[in-house]
Amino acid sequence: MIKLYNTLTKQKEILKTIEENKVRMYVCGPTVYNYIHIGNARPIIVFDVVRKYLEHSGYEVDFISNFTDVDDKIIKASNEEGISTSELTEKYITAFFKDYDALGCKRATKNPRVTEYMQEIINFIAKLVEEGYAYEANGDVYFRTRKKEDYGKLSKQSIDDLISGARIEVGEHKEDPLDFALWKKAKPGEVKWDSPFGEGRPGWHIECSVMAKETLGDTIDIHAGGQDLTFPHHENEIAQSECHNHAPFSNYWMHNAFINIDNVKMSKSLGNFRLVKDIIAEIDPMVLRLFMLTVHYRTPINYTLENIELAKTNYEKIKTSYQNLQFRLNNDMTEEKLDTEVVAAVTEELNKFEEYMQDDFNTANALSSWYKIVRISNSYTAKEAVNKETLELINAAFETYSSILGINVKEDNTLDSEHIESLIAEREEARKNRDFALADKIRDDLKEQGIILEDTKQGVRWKKI
Repeated sequence: MIKLYNTLTKQKEILKTIEENKVRMYVCGPTVYNYIHIGNARPIIVFDVVRKYLEHSGYEVDFISNFTDVDDKIIKASNEEGISTSELTEKYITAFFKDYDALGCKRATKNPRVTEYMQEIINFIAKLVEEGYAYEANGDVYFRTRKKEDYGKLSKQSIDDLISGARIEVGEHKEDPLDFALWKKAKPGEVKWDSPFGEGRPGWHIECSVMAKETLGDTIDIHAGGQDLTFPHHENEIAQSECHNHAPFSNYWMHNAFINIDNVKMSKSLGNFRLVKDIIAEIDPMVLRLFMLTVHYRTPINYTLENIELAKTNYEKIKTSYQNLQFRLNNDMTEEKLDTEVVAAVTEELNKFEEYMQDDFNTANALSSWYKIVRISNSYTAKEAVNKETLELINAAFETYSSILGINVKEDNTLDSEHIESLIAEREEARKNRDFALADKIRDDLKEQGIILEDTKQGVRWKKI
């Protein structure tokens, strides 16, 4: 029984899907005018884990995450780089997938792009105008916010509270300061599309409403994104979608908390944001992924060098433990009897893991549970005699944690294992012949390639550093 915190109701609720054993899930994706930063990476990783656990629990997940490929920022960046908006967005979508794959995320069922749904967006806006929920004003189209009686229900803000901070910008022809743009009149030199309202392009909020409807239907199970999207983006999505569809937009809303840099909120204005591509050029992407899962997704996370180093240490402990386990599985095992104490301990942790994940996807506790499995494995694999079935049970536990949390613990398959093993055999032969200079040279050469050797009672083990 999975419980998740619903921003709409401000409480944990049991997940009840529209269609049995199927989840319709929409996650707001990036505006592709630059490389993604670690603020973007948090929802990418968090909701990838949510999806993977849902699939582990037997759900078929229709996972949609969009690309906003037309926007003020895109137009500005394309002018600065001297390329078309389509060339710019293609460049950064390619870069996005490179980072996305490196972080161990499963590709979305579909990544719709705004430019692919332009006619659907225009039709959606036209219906809102026809039904009186929107109006044209000098080439722009605005949504009548006050027509949605429960506007503010997601962010828990009243119309009266909102009106105090609302204002009409220069050049806008709104009926009400709270009204927001569905269609923007084209400015000279901007990318544009023909519409019944004149040449222009869609506003930001309408895009996700249309893409969610077209890919998942009028009502979806889960809509997710960063906390900063709660208002106005998600609030406006609800308003326009429910007025257009005459149905609830999403039954559950999930939002991840902010990321801080050295205890200061990450902000472009402060210049303290870090690009994912730069970080994973310095550390294993799995370290960044593990770091992102060390606190509950609704809790702010603090990016510091100390916290990254701790994540790196913990990742190395998991990997080393897994490699030692593989080494024992692939070598002689003399114990025929199943170790019932180990079996009981592993089973207990797996049950706890399920409880943690079912309780609003608590990855912090889930990782703590994995660390206990690591200690169990280390203690058992260090024994002189081990049992194959017991080792396989531990191995299955590692596979469960790894697949759901998305943290790869397997060796890089690009390494030439046969070549490394042949060098180890050559080193062993040299040691037998007391040619310690050659043995040391082989060890040192491997170390320069990032391979370290460990001499154990069961033989020589190697691992990548």
